[in-house]
Amino acid sequence: MSISVSLSDLTFAWPDGAPVFEGLDAVLGPAHLGLVGSNGVGKSTLLRLIAGELRPARGSITVGGTLGYLRQDLGLSAGQRVDSVLGIDAVRHALHRIESGEGSESDFELVGNRWDVEEAAVALLGRLGLDYLAGDVAQLDRRLETLSGGETVLLGLVAELLREPDVLLLDEPTNNLDLHARQRLYEVVGQFPGTVLIVSHDRELLNRMGVIAELRRGEIRSFGGNFDAYEEIIEAEQESARAAIRDARGDVRKQSRELVEARIKLDRRQRYGQKMFEQKREPKIVMGERKRQAQVSAGKLRNNHIAKVEQARETLDRAQDQLRDDREIRVDLPGTRLYPGQDVIELEQVRLANGPVVTLRVNGPERIALTGRNGAGKTTLLRRIAAEPPKVPWRMLPQRLDVFDEQRSVFENVSAATPHATAERVRAQLARFLFRGTDADVAAGALSGGERLRAALAMLLLADPAPRLLLLDEPTNNLDLPSLAHLTEALTGFEGALIVVSHDRRFLEEIGVTRWLELGQEGLSEDP
Repeated sequence: MSISVSLSDLTFAWPDGAPVFEGLDAVLGPAHLGLVGSNGVGKSTLLRLIAGELRPARGSITVGGTLGYLRQDLGLSAGQRVDSVLGIDAVRHALHRIESGEGSESDFELVGNRWDVEEAAVALLGRLGLDYLAGDVAQLDRRLETLSGGETVLLGLVAELLREPDVLLLDEPTNNLDLHARQRLYEVVGQFPGTVLIVSHDRELLNRMGVIAELRRGEIRSFGGNFDAYEEIIEAEQESARAAIRDARGDVRKQSRELVEARIKLDRRQRYGQKMFEQKREPKIVMGERKRQAQVSAGKLRNNHIAKVEQARETLDRAQDQLRDDREIRVDLPGTRLYPGQDVIELEQVRLANGPVVTLRVNGPERIALTGRNGAGKTTLLRRIAAEPPKVPWRMLPQRLDVFDEQRSVFENVSAATPHATAERVRAQLARFLFRGTDADVAAGALSGGERLRAALAMLLLADPAPRLLLLDEPTNNLDLPSLAHLTEALTGFEGALIVVSHDRRFLEEIGVTRWLELGQEGLSEDP
């Protein structure tokens, strides 16, 4: 594997002037790389620049070989056919004309050596877990409206792989994928022979990478090894930074104390010299020279101590600059508490729109993970639960986090959900979710992904009445790792019942799931 991506003096800003990159230099690959960094730092923007969707203001991007790019938002329409998404529809039509004896010279030119394009496509669909699409080439005529979101993502990946690229860019490829599909994707990506650059919050996928590239403060730093190794290095650096801060603060205090002591000593000398001058115990010319020398010496001593204080403060600033922002949200929600045995949900033989008949009873503060294959109807079940409605106050967090009035500020959105709370109370609670001061006055439509999550959590958890049941639909999608930690922390402090649709098993374990349910065609089954 010798293919890589080179960035030279890469500079890019949005039309409103907001800078993203300024003189970025980096070489990515040849390797399987995981690109990590906080939401809003520019990871997806960098992929779009490499793919040519955006043009840099200055600098160059060199890709060694052909490029494949799986976007986070595929931008596909429900009416598109599978073969159209795969980019093989024109070749298929040419093949069928040739097979019927009506082929033209242009048809033969279009097919070239791709006589087995249909078989190759369905085989690749099967490798990625789309087994029902792989059963017959006629399935290539199906329309996207019959596929789930996760299946559409896999279809997009197949389309890129069919082009046999040398460099593969993947932006959050495991979003909406069930556990089975994720495992298939891990295997296919692992077998890819070229350079892979993946933006993802999926820790298992990142742990299969050979290099982690961190995008921070407009620069890329590469770490050999997987994500666990990267975290160990960062934590060791942070511990070193914390120790350096402690030492630097001690030195600032010491140098400041010595400066004060020097000033006291100089003041004493000045008073003594003035007294001697007034008493005229020595010739005037001698006392004048002595006074001049004392002033020069005092100035040097004072400037020396001032320089040491400034140097100590600069050292402290550098040490603090190395410490990452690890602010934590604080959640105190006594009003959400449920007691064992308390009735929460009771669904009896309810038929979902896609077929399964479901019976579900939830009692007390259960934490339920709802799993199942893509298209099984998990989101449909959450909506049906919300429609009954549950027997306790509840709130739902949809996949798209579309719970806001986008034109109103974070403060205004949360205030609308808590009409009986004072403005001071709302702002105090928002500060616990890291919206301090003017941060709470930003319009919801201008928030980054991680900020939207925190704002949505604040809106749900601070609602009046306090929710005692949360329905969460793929809450970890599109989150950076700090935001994922924030979500985990918030849910750990929640004392009500949870039903969470997620394929991130580590996340589900960390929030303390007590019951695992799998939704299939036969309904719900316990997953031990």
